[in-house]
Amino acid sequence: MIYSITYNSPIGTLYIGEENSLLVFVSLSKPQLPMSFKLTPCLNNTVSQLNEYFNSKRTSFDLPLNLKGTKFQIKVWQTLLAIPYAKTVSYQDIAIKIGNPKAVRAVGAANAKNPLAIVVPCHRVIGKNGKLTGYNGGLSVKEFLLNLERNNKNA
Repeated sequence: MIYSITYNSPIGTLYIGEENSLLVFVSLSKPQLPMSFKLTPCLNNTVSQLNEYFNSKRTSFDLPLNLKGTKFQIKVWQTLLAIPYAKTVSYQDIAIKIGNPKAVRAVGAANAKNPLAIVVPCHRVIGKNGKLTGYNGGLSVKEFLLNLERNNKNA
């Protein structure tokens, strides 16, 4: 059973879900999955850490994750977890890091399927030319998150 809640954040409503005490999604759009709305310890902890993040008191998340995707997607998402707070890398950087330098578009596609927005920081991935590119929540949300991190003097 997937338990979920909604969270009103500075970037809009986030949908947060867990299964078997593991976080399975943080999304700006409502997942089309059978769910039961219930605040569990995992979801409560996620909300606490998101509050700290949005209040510039947290630079990384310490949550139990269940990344569901293809082997390639999971490899990309695990690589995203290593991007330092307030830093950005390109899609090409990620492709090189996972040992497949020609997989730039596939990295972009995996980013687009990231089920754990913010927690798995796909917002820190930008174009090779330094420009903001694609984000499920829109480029204004991506820019907000990057500015939040860059302006955090505690980082």
